Amino acid sequence: MRIQPHKMISLGYGRYFRSDKIVGLEPIEQDRGAHRRTNVYIEGRSEPLVASRSETAILKDLTLPTERGPESDRAFILLEKILSDLEKVGPMLRLSITHEAGLDINALEAKIKTV
Repeated sequence: MRIQPHKMISLGYGRYFRSDKIVGLEPIEQDRGAHRRTNVYIEGRSEPLVASRSETAILKDLTLPTERGPESDRAFILLEKILSDLEKVGPMLRLSITHEAGLDINALEAKIKTV
């Protein structure tokens, strides 16, 4: 992975920063919600900015695409959509799905993020 220099990256809701000035991404664990997904550390700022986009989406925009074909691109877009949808499933429903269907959403999310 390589950072694309001088590319403007959206953090959501009209906020953009240069890709080469973003030095860190940290998913928000507590109080995570629609407008609070990722802490973004920017060069020259002491406090992180709170982005409304997920760390996965921001990281995708930061990096150069690898040599892939159109089918692979569509597959990654589908995985990102599935991941985005899975992130909306609350803890009680996750537990219920695991018990009822044997599907571990947390493990599925981790596998998608690995890809």
